[in-house]
Amino acid sequence: MPVIDVKKVPKQAFPGGATYQTIVGDEDGSTPIRLGLQVSQPGYSTGTHSHPYMEVVTVVAGTGEAWIDGQEGLTSIGPGVTLVLPANVKHGFRVTGTKPLETYGVHASPDRVVEIFPEDVP
Repeated sequence: MPVIDVKKVPKQAFPGGATYQTIVGDEDGSTPIRLGLQVSQPGYSTGTHSHPYMEVVTVVAGTGEAWIDGQEGLTSIGPGVTLVLPANVKHGFRVTGTKPLETYGVHASPDRVVEIFPEDVP
């Protein structure tokens, strides 16, 4: 099992100012899961989206609010909060604080697949 130093993992720019680092996984889909670190700047929103597999997101720094289809209202998120998102459930989050929101996301898939729903942002 390799040891990965996140400081050495290249950053991928996301639209809107976030960065994403794929810590576990590759373009060949050689691992059964993908793990990534996303750093989202103040004001950033993921928009509403879903994945055809379970995703687990843990906040390690910063503050924000999340929405999950089927749950009423917005949920405050911050360090120590974990979101367990079933397959095909629309969800998203946005940064509400003045510091970046840092999240680790585990995708229960060898490939990161995202379906976007721009009309569904609360």
